[in-house]
Amino acid sequence: MNLNTNKLVSAVRFGLAIGAAATAGTTLAQNADSADSKARNLETIVVTGSNIRRVDMETANPVITIDHAAISKSGKTTLGDIVQDLPAIAGNANNTNVNNGGGSGQANVSLRGLGSVRSLVLIDGRRLQIGGTTADVNAIPANLIERIEVLTDGASAIYGSDAIGGVVNVITRKNYQGLEVSGQYGISDRDDGQRKGFNLTIGQATDRGSVMGGIDYNKQDQILAGLRDYARYSYTRNVATGAVGYTGSTSAPTGFIRGPMFSACPNVVEGGNVPGGTYDPTAPGGNGIPKGFRCFQGGSSAGLGDLYNFAAINLISTPSERTNAFVKGTYKLTDSVEAYMNLLYNKTDSAFQIASVPVSLFSTGLLISSKNPYNPFGVDIGTKSAQNASLRLVALGPRHQNYNTENNQVTAGLGGNLLDTGWQWDANIGFGKFSANRTRAGYLNAAAITQSGALGANCTPASAGLSNTTCLNILNQFDPNTVTLLQKYYGSTLHYHALQIQRQANVSANGDLFSLPAGNVSMAAGLSYRKQYVETDADQATVADPHNGGRCGGIPETCTSPFSGNYDVKEAYAELLVPIVKDAPFANSLNLILGDRYSKYSSFGSTNNWKAAIEYKPLEDLLLRGTVSKVFRAPNLTETSAALQSSYDNYVSPGAGFGSSNGNQVQVLYSGANVAGQPIKPEVGSTFDYGFVYDPHFIEGLSVSADLWRVYLTDLIVRPTGQTISNFCFADKNNPFCKFINFSSGQIDSISGVAYTNLGRLDAAGADFAASYRLQETPYGNFRFGLQATYYTKYDNTVPTGTGTAVVTHVAGGYNSQYGNFARWRALGSIDWSMGDFSASWRQRYQSRVHVFALGSYHVGSWVRHDVSVGYNLSALKTRVDVGIDNLGDKQPPLFYQAVTNANTDVNTYDTIGRYFWGRVTVKF
Repeated sequence: MNLNTNKLVSAVRFGLAIGAAATAGTTLAQNADSADSKARNLETIVVTGSNIRRVDMETANPVITIDHAAISKSGKTTLGDIVQDLPAIAGNANNTNVNNGGGSGQANVSLRGLGSVRSLVLIDGRRLQIGGTTADVNAIPANLIERIEVLTDGASAIYGSDAIGGVVNVITRKNYQGLEVSGQYGISDRDDGQRKGFNLTIGQATDRGSVMGGIDYNKQDQILAGLRDYARYSYTRNVATGAVGYTGSTSAPTGFIRGPMFSACPNVVEGGNVPGGTYDPTAPGGNGIPKGFRCFQGGSSAGLGDLYNFAAINLISTPSERTNAFVKGTYKLTDSVEAYMNLLYNKTDSAFQIASVPVSLFSTGLLISSKNPYNPFGVDIGTKSAQNASLRLVALGPRHQNYNTENNQVTAGLGGNLLDTGWQWDANIGFGKFSANRTRAGYLNAAAITQSGALGANCTPASAGLSNTTCLNILNQFDPNTVTLLQKYYGSTLHYHALQIQRQANVSANGDLFSLPAGNVSMAAGLSYRKQYVETDADQATVADPHNGGRCGGIPETCTSPFSGNYDVKEAYAELLVPIVKDAPFANSLNLILGDRYSKYSSFGSTNNWKAAIEYKPLEDLLLRGTVSKVFRAPNLTETSAALQSSYDNYVSPGAGFGSSNGNQVQVLYSGANVAGQPIKPEVGSTFDYGFVYDPHFIEGLSVSADLWRVYLTDLIVRPTGQTISNFCFADKNNPFCKFINFSSGQIDSISGVAYTNLGRLDAAGADFAASYRLQETPYGNFRFGLQATYYTKYDNTVPTGTGTAVVTHVAGGYNSQYGNFARWRALGSIDWSMGDFSASWRQRYQSRVHVFALGSYHVGSWVRHDVSVGYNLSALKTRVDVGIDNLGDKQPPLFYQAVTNANTDVNTYDTIGRYFWGRVTVKF
C-alpha cells in the first residue's frame, strides 16, 4: 500500500488548529544518562527498588528509566502504549487491542510475563488504585509524568505483595512553572482508527510551595476486524498436514442440531467431531431427516460451509474515550516541615463488540418440546434430553458491552527534616475509589422464553397475533415472526456494577545511623496500613443459580453472582545500607544492602520477606551487582470472595469424546476459594538477579549493562482452566478433576464447581541487556543510540495432576493461550538525532520467532516494527511541531489461527492496526 502523505498533512493541520501536543513514547533513557547532573550536585534521591536516599543512580537494582523527553518523542497518547513496548514485558497483559476478553480501556503490565497481578504499579512510590484485580496504567495522564522507573526484579521486602515480576513507578512532575497546551491527531493508512488527544498543564512555584494541575483527554475509534485481511475470517491450520482452511462456529443462524435423526451425517470437527444437522428451507429431507433440514457441513479450504463467520463483526481495536485530571500542591509550613496533597481523577468510557449471541439449548436451560408445532423431529431438544441444538441469534444483533469507569485517588501528608540530624520523615494517608458500570446488549433472556412457554406444547399460534406466548420457531431465524419475537420479548440489556475502595496510611523515616571507614551506614524504616474493599452487583436476570448448573435468566456467558469482600494488612519494614570497603585497590566500593518486611493480613495470617544485595565496584567504571529476594503475592478479593462466575476458556480437544459444545471454547463455572469453602494461602518464592553496569571513562557517553535473572514461585493461585481440567481427565478418567466436567451428547457442555486454589509452581529465567551511546557533538548534529533486549531461557509451569504426578508446560520460545507470548528475544532499539531546532527519531521493536504450541511444529517468524518521527521547534512562538509514522513498513501481525481468541493473531503482543500517521503541536506560555 502506498504512503498517503495527505493523511500526514491532515494530522499536522489538526494539531496546528488546536494549538498543541505533548505525548508519550518508548525511547529508553539509561540510568547513567539521567544521573550526571544529580550526581554533580550530590542530590540524594530514592531510586525505585529501595527506600534509602542516596546519591548513586546505579545501584543493585536493575532499573529502566523512561524520562519526560523520551515520552514526548512519539505519538503515543497513553502510558500503556509506552510501557508495553518494553522488552521486559511479556505474556498476555491486557490492552485496547483486546476485544473478546477486553474492551475495558485498560492497559496492564506483565513484567517477566508473570502476569499483571504479579507486577506492582506505583505513583510517586505509592500504590496506584487498582481497577478489577490489577492497576490500569492508562489512568495516569501522560502530561503528569516526569519519568517512569521500571524495576525488573522482585521487591516484596520493599513494597510488599505483588512486586514479584517487578515494579513500575511513575514519578510525577514537581515545581512546574508555566502553561503548556498540546493537541494531537492520528489516523491509520486505511482511514480508520482515528485518535484525538488534548492536554493542558499549568503550574506555579514559589519559595514556600508549588501547585500544578492539568487535564488530559484522548479518544480512539474502533476498527472492525472485517477491515483487515488477516482478521476478516477465522482460519484454522491442520496440525498434521499444515493445510489452512476456513473455520467458524457451529452455533450458526441455521443451527447445529444433534440427535439420532442426524446420526448418519458426517462428523463435524468444529462441533466436537460429532454429526449434526442444520436448517435449510430448500432441503428435501430423507433418511430419517425431515424436510427443511439436512446434514451440517463443516469448514474447509474452500469455504466456511455452514459455519458462522463470527470474525468480521469483531474489533481489532476497541473504542475508548478517556478524561484525566490532576492537582498537586506543596506548602512549607516551617523550614523543616512541608505539607502536600495529590489528587488524581480518571473517567474512561470504552466498549467491546463481538458476534451475535451463541446459544446452546442444553447449557441455557431451554427445551423445545417434542410437541411444539415447530419441532419436526418428534423428540425433545435441549436441556434434560439426549438432543441439543446450538444456535446463533443474529436477530438480536452483535453483542456489545459498554464500560463506564471512574478512578479517584487522593494522598495527603506531611514530610520534612528531623531537627538537625539529617534524617527525613514522611507521614501520609491515602484514599482510592474505583467504580465501574457495565451495560451488555444483544443477549438472550432465556428465562423469559421458559416462562412464556413459547417452546412448549401449549404455545399460542402466530395466527392469533404475536405476543410473549406465541410459538417461537427458534430453529428458523429467517421467519419474520421469529425475528420480531426475539427482538420484542426475548432480547435483554444487562447491567453490572463494581466498586473498590482502598485506604492506606504510611509513616516512614530514613537517614544515616553512624559512620564506618567506608562511609555512612544508612537506614530506612516505616509502618503501613492498607485496607481493600470490593463489592459487585448485577441484574437479577444474570444471577447464577448454584442449584441449577450455574444457569441464570440469560445465557451462560452473562451469568454472574454479586459478592463483596475485604481485608486489611499491617506492615513494618526496614532497610539497611552498609558500606564495607571504599577506595581500596580493586575495590572502589563494596556495599551490602539488607531489607525485611513483616506483613500481617486479616485474610490468611502473616508473612515475612527479605532481600540481600551486593554492590561491588572493582573499578570506578564498573559496577557488579547481585540481589536475592524472597517474594510473595497475597490472594486478591476476587480469588477469595468471588461468587459463582462464568467464563469461556480457549479450548482444543485432547481427543475423542472431549470436544466442546462451544467449539474452540469451553464454559467454566467457578467461584472464589472462601465461597467454595476451600483454604487459600499466598504465593511464595524467590527472585535472583546478578549483573554488571559498565560506563567506560575512555568512551564518554557509553553505558552497557547485562543481568541474569531467575524467578520461582510455589503455591500459585490459579483458577484451573477448562483446558487443564479436560487434559487431566482425558489422560486419566479417575483424575479428581473429572468430577467438574458435564457431558452432553458425547461432548463437554460445561465445567462447573471450580474454585481458585493453590496449585503448581512457576520457574522463569533469562537475561537482560542494555546499551546507550551518546556521541559527542558533530557537525551533523547530536546522535544518541539506545538498545534494550531480554532473552528468555526458561518459563515453566508445573501443575500436579492430583494423582501423584505432575505436568510441566514449557512456554519459553513459544505461545500458550493461558500464559501468552514468550518469544526468546524481545528488543527495543532507538536512534535519536537533533540539530538546532530540528530533531528526528527512529525506533525499532523486535520479537524473535515463536512456536505456537497448540499447532504442533508451527512457528511464526520474527517480527519487526519501525516507527519514525520528525520534530521542529518554532522558538520564537514557543511552539513545537512533531509528525510521525508508526509501523512505517505496514507490518501485519503473524497468524496464530485457532490457537487464539481474537483476530487470528496475538493481539496482546503485535500491532493490529498497520501503518499509522500522527501529528502533534505543543505550545508553551
